[in-house]
Amino acid sequence: MTVALPRLALFLLCLLQAGAEIPVQPDFDAEKFAGMWHVTATASNCSIFLKMKDGMKSSITTVSFTPEGDLAMKFIWPLLDKCQNFELLFQQSGQAGHYMAAQEKRDLLVMETDYSHYAILHEVHHSETEPSTALQLLTREQDVSPQVLQKFVELIPTTGLTKDMLAILPKSGECPESTG
Repeated sequence: MTVALPRLALFLLCLLQAGAEIPVQPDFDAEKFAGMWHVTATASNCSIFLKMKDGMKSSITTVSFTPEGDLAMKFIWPLLDKCQNFELLFQQSGQAGHYMAAQEKRDLLVMETDYSHYAILHEVHHSETEPSTALQLLTREQDVSPQVLQKFVELIPTTGLTKDMLAILPKSGECPESTG
């Protein structure tokens, strides 16, 4: 028993450290973050994403905040012959820039943003059947600067993902922001 306690304490400490490795934007400002964004690159270990990533195109997401401070994301995603709309709602976690979706068992962190050009989001889906991690690069315009894209690519291994899980999404004019 005396040997098991230190091992358990070490294990729990590792879990805490693993959760603390993903940084959140310092002094996150929800008002500046709200608005329209283009999803220009994504890296994920989700099996569905990995099967579809080569045929995906850039999508549009509109970020807003409820009066309670929860984060709402509305996506317009081009799929084959139509535009698919869907919404996600994340509740505040108590830390600015960190949100949770209880029903979907998701954590969303705004890792880094300059508010006017780009944002890097980290999302973890705590599914019992298939847990997954995603890193997304959002940009205010469909074009992404080489420097921001390089910064995003360099972050991929720090989140437990690999560069072969990356999709740099080509521009899409198929689903204009007014759709849906």
